[in-house]
Amino acid sequence: MFYDARKNDHGLPHDPFKAIVAPRPIGWISSVSAKGEINLAPYSFFNGVGSRPPLVMFSSEGRKDSLSFIEETGEFVCNLATWDLRDAMNRTSAPLPRGVNEMTHAGLAPAPSRLVKPPRVAASPCALECKLLQIVHLADIDGRALDNHVVFGQVVGIHIDDRYIVNGLLDTAAMKPIARCGYHNYAVVENLFSMRRPDN
Repeated sequence: MFYDARKNDHGLPHDPFKAIVAPRPIGWISSVSAKGEINLAPYSFFNGVGSRPPLVMFSSEGRKDSLSFIEETGEFVCNLATWDLRDAMNRTSAPLPRGVNEMTHAGLAPAPSRLVKPPRVAASPCALECKLLQIVHLADIDGRALDNHVVFGQVVGIHIDDRYIVNGLLDTAAMKPIARCGYHNYAVVENLFSMRRPDN
């Protein structure tokens, strides 16, 4: 099949776009407002975008509290969402009023960060402390403003649970990170395979 994405005339019960761009890492973003309010929310449009220095991005469809808080303070933390934390992660996606602490709502304990103010999720095996680089407010190909905002951050501090460092390498499969697929579906990383880049 083929459909025009501008018309979204696929004829299917649900839009397949997110099922195609999958699995997508989950940026479980903790942030704090200028008043000290704590927010924790998962974003499935998330990824690393550079390694020298380490850079990350996430995209907010709509002006959500994470975006507002990061605009106010310029800092955030990306917490790794895992199989063991899947239910808590899902609870933090609830549309709670501004100022309600999603960590408390989901029964998660906070842990202090070292270089930024937002707390991290204590139970998460990895967390990336970030400083805001820029926020890009997107427009479509016709120049119309979209309610879509891409947040770029530079990672300034990294927390890793030592239990997952094996022979000097981070054991990704042992942490069982989860990723978003289409519809209400998720994937979990449990198995890895290796391929070396060819020389020519």
